[in-house]
Amino acid sequence: MIDRLTSARALPLVRRTAEETRDHYRSLAMARRGEGYAPEPVADVTDRTVDGPAGLVPVRIYTPLDDRGRVVTYLHGGGWVMGDLDTHDPVCRRVANALGAVVVSVDYRLAPEHPHPAPLDDTMAALEWAAGTFPGRPHVVAGDSAGAGIAAGAALRARDGAGPSLAAQLLVYPATDPAMDLPSTHDNGDGYFLTRADMEWFYDQYVPEPGTRAAPEIDLAHADLTGLPPAVVATAEFDPLRDEGDAYAERLRAAGVAVRHLPGPGLIHGYFAFLGVVDAADARSREVLGALDDLLP
Repeated sequence: MIDRLTSARALPLVRRTAEETRDHYRSLAMARRGEGYAPEPVADVTDRTVDGPAGLVPVRIYTPLDDRGRVVTYLHGGGWVMGDLDTHDPVCRRVANALGAVVVSVDYRLAPEHPHPAPLDDTMAALEWAAGTFPGRPHVVAGDSAGAGIAAGAALRARDGAGPSLAAQLLVYPATDPAMDLPSTHDNGDGYFLTRADMEWFYDQYVPEPGTRAAPEIDLAHADLTGLPPAVVATAEFDPLRDEGDAYAERLRAAGVAVRHLPGPGLIHGYFAFLGVVDAADARSREVLGALDDLLP
C-alpha cells in the first residue's frame, strides 16, 4: 500500500490548504477501494439531516442485512479536517452487517472552519437523535483515528450526563494525546502513511489555541476515565498513534472499564478502511468487530 501511494505521488497526506487536503484525501479514499469494487450490500441506506447546535447535521443511516437490534453512531476519521459520509461508506457497511446494527454515520463540521468543540457538539446531537430514533437498542459510539478521539470525548460527555447512555465504545487507532511525545510518534513518525508532521498540522487546525488542548475531551491521556462504557481499542504496529492508543486501553482498564485491546501486527494507520485491498487489514477489521460483538447483548 505504501509503495503504491509513493509511486503515485499520493504522499504526503497534507497539502497546502485544508481544502486541497480534503480533496486529496477523498481521492485516496475512493481509489483504495480496488479494481472492480462493489459496495457491500446492506438492507437500506438513507441520507437525512438532524438538528445540531449550529444548524442541520447530515447523517447516513445503514440498515444491516440481519438486524440484531443494536445501533452504532459512527464518526469518520480524517484528522478533524478531512473525511465525509462517502469516504467511510465501505466501513459503515461492514460495521452494520458485522454487528447486526443500524449505523448512523455523522458528517460533523470540520476544522479549521469549525474547530473544537464544533465536531464534538455535532456528535452529541447525532447521538441524542440516534438514541431517540432507535430506542431500547444497545448504543455504541464508534470511530477511527480523529473520529475515535471524538468518540472517546463523546463517551466522557455522555458519562457526565450530557448525552445518552452508551453500551460500548469502539476506538480504532484513536488520537488521545496532543503532546505526541510517546516513542511511536518518533519511531513511526515518517514513512508509514500518517506522519508526525501530519498530526501536528491536524492539531493546529482542530485546536489552534494550545491552551485549550488540556480539555479532557482533547487530552484524553489525562482525563478521568472512571465510569465509562466497555471499550474495544484497536491499534496498528506502524502507526505514530500506536503508543497513545495502547496507553489509553491500559488507562481504561486501570479505571475499571472492561476493555478488549487488539494490536495490529504489520499494519499501518488507516487499515480499517483498506477493506478488500489488504488481506491482513481486512482480517483484522473483522476481528475488531468480532470483539465488539462479544461485548454487546
